[in-house]
Amino acid sequence: MLFYVKNAEAINSGKINDLNQLGATVVDRQTVRVELISPTPFFLELCAFWTLAVVPKKTIELNGDHWCLSKPLPVSGSHTLEFWHLRDRVRLRKNENYWDAINTKNIIVDFLSVESPATAINLFEAGQADVIWDKSLVPTELLDALSDRDSFHKFDFLGSYFVRFNTTKKPLNDPRVRKAMAMAIDKTRLVTKYTKGGERPAQHFVPPGTGNYISPSGPTHAPELAKQLLSEAGYPEGQGFPTDFEYLFNSSELNRNIAVELQRMWKETLGIQIKLRQAENKVYLTAQSSLDYHISRSSWIGDYNDPNTFLDMFMSQNGNNRTGWRNKQYDQTIRLANATTDPASRNELFQKAERILINDESPIFPLFFYVGINIYHPDKIGGIHPNILDIHPVNAIYAKKKRTHREKVKKPVLALHICPYF
Repeated sequence: MLFYVKNAEAINSGKINDLNQLGATVVDRQTVRVELISPTPFFLELCAFWTLAVVPKKTIELNGDHWCLSKPLPVSGSHTLEFWHLRDRVRLRKNENYWDAINTKNIIVDFLSVESPATAINLFEAGQADVIWDKSLVPTELLDALSDRDSFHKFDFLGSYFVRFNTTKKPLNDPRVRKAMAMAIDKTRLVTKYTKGGERPAQHFVPPGTGNYISPSGPTHAPELAKQLLSEAGYPEGQGFPTDFEYLFNSSELNRNIAVELQRMWKETLGIQIKLRQAENKVYLTAQSSLDYHISRSSWIGDYNDPNTFLDMFMSQNGNNRTGWRNKQYDQTIRLANATTDPASRNELFQKAERILINDESPIFPLFFYVGINIYHPDKIGGIHPNILDIHPVNAIYAKKKRTHREKVKKPVLALHICPYF
């Protein structure tokens, strides 16, 4: 993410050993000057991303990788860590040394450790949790009923659900096979039957509303064309297609349902049989990174509101690529786009790159766009503002109604549940 800084990539790869050549210098106690390799419109958003948070150099030098176990934990944010009880909660307390402490709205915040949607909704209904952030913790079977409530808040979200093809394994090294498998998928059926939250079938990869960018359209559901492409690749009606092919996915009811439906579509339309391989999340991610898969369920949540956060991940050297696909024209187009200062010209270049990605080469195939869902009572909780990144500064959130003395003893001023998408 910091390869936009002068010499950062060369230093990271070992081509330059002199750290003084890095394009980042200290000007004074409150100022750092950064020199970029080219104009980077989203650089300020990168500076606000979690990976660029200020960390305590002295503590790290003293404790190495174990610095985050230091007590008290040195932090620069709005809250300090009071305790972390595994499988229970993380408790934060207001940091009086925070630069904007005067505007911090809450004293204590609990992040509850919950994995089950049923548990999450029960805690909320019982008043033991004030907010449910993550849509995956909203029971799918209750979405219709919950969507009519004032506590249900739905919004466009910067996330795509898609399929990765391992282009290093035959016959997926043939773009015709990848396109055939993509065109055999009825995305509307997937969304209608399984997602239930108002997700939209994806006709492209970059979610709508990302920056001021408009994506080109990609392949649609075209069964006859899919059959023709597979036949041209040497597998008419699926004859001769490898029988050991697997679709890799990580555990969740939605991922499992989609895997079964994709398996059915590929069998019905193309006559090919795909085995399903469900894996625990850590194993799943390792298999993706090591290209130990044929086809894989995937998703990507944008790090910042710019098309680059979706498109640069499939450049040849990007660690998030995980398809084995390399395309010099694609790499050059992305680099040129990020060196272009005119917004319209920059968007045209990104559109060119996205056409290569989803139309010409198809190392991936988008299925649908996520929607964001927050659950909280707006008459009880304030300071939450729906946005495409689903980012909500904790220090801005507050309880609107005073609690009784007994409630204050039982639980903190504000108890939140936050869990990331996978």
